[in-house]
Amino acid sequence: MATGAIVYLDANATTPVDPRVAEAMLAALTGLPGNPSSAHAAGRAARQAVEAARRNVMALVGAERPDEIVFTSGGSESNVAAIHAALAARPGRREVVTSSVEHASVRATLDRLVATDGLIVHRLPVDASGRLDLDAYRAALGPGTALVTLMSANNETGTLFPIADLVPAAHAAGALFHTDAVQAAGRLDPSIAATGVDMASLSAHKLHGPKGAGALYIRRGTPFRSLITGGGQERGRRAGTENVPAIVGFGVAARLARADDQMAGIARLRDRLETSITAALPGTRILGDREARLANTACLAFPGADAEMMLHRLDQLGIAASSGSACAVGTAAPSHVLLAMGLEHIAGSTIRFSLSRCNTDADIDRLLAVLPGIAREARILEIVA
Repeated sequence: MATGAIVYLDANATTPVDPRVAEAMLAALTGLPGNPSSAHAAGRAARQAVEAARRNVMALVGAERPDEIVFTSGGSESNVAAIHAALAARPGRREVVTSSVEHASVRATLDRLVATDGLIVHRLPVDASGRLDLDAYRAALGPGTALVTLMSANNETGTLFPIADLVPAAHAAGALFHTDAVQAAGRLDPSIAATGVDMASLSAHKLHGPKGAGALYIRRGTPFRSLITGGGQERGRRAGTENVPAIVGFGVAARLARADDQMAGIARLRDRLETSITAALPGTRILGDREARLANTACLAFPGADAEMMLHRLDQLGIAASSGSACAVGTAAPSHVLLAMGLEHIAGSTIRFSLSRCNTDADIDRLLAVLPGIAREARILEIVA
């Protein structure tokens, strides 16, 4: 049974809602009863709240105009909408370039389109650090390419793709460029818009906002066809009455992410965690690109230990971490990211610790006090088994 406050080290799955976000959402829930599409005063008040949130998300990504931000239900919807819109905008092209380590929403959507529409998908390999094969990227582009969709930052290892360097070649080939920026938004500088991408997916709950709220950045002039039809909301690009409290929360979370830039402090905690663990447990491997990596992510392999056993013991002690993407929980298959990196031999021994601005040195102290012993115990039990 967990005792005391939970040490939460799974921010890449979701982050705790900031109290200021929750306060703003409650005020919207109780004080903004109107439909934002209604012309009366209550509707206008709700519309004003939505547009204020839109301006905050604009600032977060560096957008130039309000109509470049379309609110959605989250990163997965934004990814799917971007893929379908790009293919509709390039009807004579039937090829997509992506990577072998993308989020499940991208992989599953492309797989379905391969099966139903004969789409041709070029899945780019990565190396043992999760870095993209740039030669393969350039070779994959051609006159049939409709879309390049590549994540900005990997959710499991934290490895960054050089999106700004990749966009020009895609545009030169006549393709649109979409990035899944769910893990990057609020954690990286420069802004997402500055990379030159045509579309970018965002999710509120990765930056201390509510679950069920997201956005798709659509650069001005990018052709776009709505995925969800039936109403004129979001300038006709996403039908359905807006979730006003969630959007308000997203706006506050976006504003706080810009104002409370604590990446240097988070990186210090991450580095302390990694240095201490690798010293206490020789043979522990730090996965991902050590230079181009999210400041909050430590993906550690404990060869010879069962990661699920370790996570269960950590959970009993009130420490939350994960063995990979939250979207893959419940599946028996090892991480597709680690398999793509050629690390199948340690995929079952890997734990991801992902931090946020809520974490403190005391959290790392609690982890360090128990993790070495848990890892040693798991290795012994694995040998016995």
